[in-house]
Amino acid sequence: MSGISGKIIAISLKIIRGVNVKKFNPNKNIIITLIVVIIVVTIISLTAAKRATSGKNNLGQSAVNDSVGFVDKVISFPAKVVGNSISSISTLFKTYDENERLKGRIDGYGELSIQNDNLKKENEALKKELDLNQTLGNYEKVTATVITRSPDMWQNLLVVDRGSNDGIEPNMAVMAQKGLIGRVIEVSATSSKVELLTSKNQNSNHFPVQINSEKGDSYGLLKSYDDKENTLIISQLVGDMDIKEGDIVQTSGLGQNSPANLPVGVVQKVKPDSYGLDREVYVKPYAEMYNIPVVTIIKRLAGAGE
Repeated sequence: MSGISGKIIAISLKIIRGVNVKKFNPNKNIIITLIVVIIVVTIISLTAAKRATSGKNNLGQSAVNDSVGFVDKVISFPAKVVGNSISSISTLFKTYDENERLKGRIDGYGELSIQNDNLKKENEALKKELDLNQTLGNYEKVTATVITRSPDMWQNLLVVDRGSNDGIEPNMAVMAQKGLIGRVIEVSATSSKVELLTSKNQNSNHFPVQINSEKGDSYGLLKSYDDKENTLIISQLVGDMDIKEGDIVQTSGLGQNSPANLPVGVVQKVKPDSYGLDREVYVKPYAEMYNIPVVTIIKRLAGAGE
């Protein structure tokens, strides 16, 4: 291979010698180009010959390869930077979209949690109402849901989703959870208004009640509600029976506006009235007066209309 290179170089020299320099003087570029071509061919020939014998690149080829690699790095670096930037921006937008979706799911979880809590409360209220209905087997009753309870009339009134179409009439007793809470005072076709025992109206809700003590029963009227102690107050007691804390209070049915034996609460304390002439009995009601999602309306004794 080296013989071939020698021949090429010799031929090139002869060509150069045979060239009339003066003739080509106006255009020296041809001579320069020819010399460059000869040099390149010589380098390639030497490189090929050395690789064939030793398998390694010579110094010239290594320099060329290094130069080409450096140029490639310089050219490709901006492209890599731009590509990485585009990839980072794309990743950022994807992360943002994912975060937004996660936020939406978190908000949805909060809403579902609230709905779940409300359903649990409603379920518990219905269970308590079912237990109450099982103890009122002798009465015809209608279960109703509270649909309105105005904040400014919170202690006085609530509206339920049962009315005259369901056989509801004024003065029917209304119960919730485990005890009496009030009576129906106004009826429309599909809803009814219930006045609570906590009402400040002194002219209504005077349920006749009886207090069951060890030595006998005492009778009186539910007169008012003490919102500081959350107790019902019984006045106008008949009889001088000894009344103690824990005695059971229920409706007496004497006023004919409500059935007898409806549970009301238990005696909490007894004290003289403001004039000192009579006793007032403070009763802790069975029902929770401030949390009433479902009620039971007592229509009449079962079979009374048959």
